[in-house]
Amino acid sequence: MEKPRKHIFLCASFRANGTPLGICDKSGGTALIQYLQEELDDRGLTDVMLSLTSCLKVCDRGPAMVIYPDNTWYGGINSEDDIDAILDSLEENEINEDYLIS
Repeated sequence: MEKPRKHIFLCASFRANGTPLGICDKSGGTALIQYLQEELDDRGLTDVMLSLTSCLKVCDRGPAMVIYPDNTWYGGINSEDDIDAILDSLEENEINEDYLIS
């Protein structure tokens, strides 16, 4: 496997002790993982890896994701339309200001 060009981490809200606390999971963020993976595949973004992660500690802005190596943080990702908008920007090598956590 080649090293991915980008790596998306989607917050799953889980803390070290396994307790789901934050808003990302409770707001359905992790339910979007399948859609996000399917969209990456459909768009031919085979050089982008997707992982769930523990709490990103931006609960007030969740559901959240971070894209590396750009260190771009996005929040308020509640729907497939939100995923589409972020991926559209990713394909254009742009940052989507509508979801950006700065």
